[in-house]
Amino acid sequence: MIEVTLDVMLARRKMTSGELAQAVGITQANLSILKTGKARAIRFSTLDAICRVLDCQPADILTFREEV
Repeated sequence: MIEVTLDVMLARRKMTSGELAQAVGITQANLSILKTGKARAIRFSTLDAICRVLDCQPADILTFREEV
């Protein structure tokens, strides 16, 4: 199972979801879907933009956990 830990990185960067959505060029609704783990997929271009804005690696916002 892939978990999205975007909230942690946003807190570290002292950035709001709205600021990130605007900087990346996606809607706050789509960012919310991603943050809550309800997204079924993410485009590499979106992941690239998020990592550029937050100055992080994909592993900083996505983690893999075994389902128990």
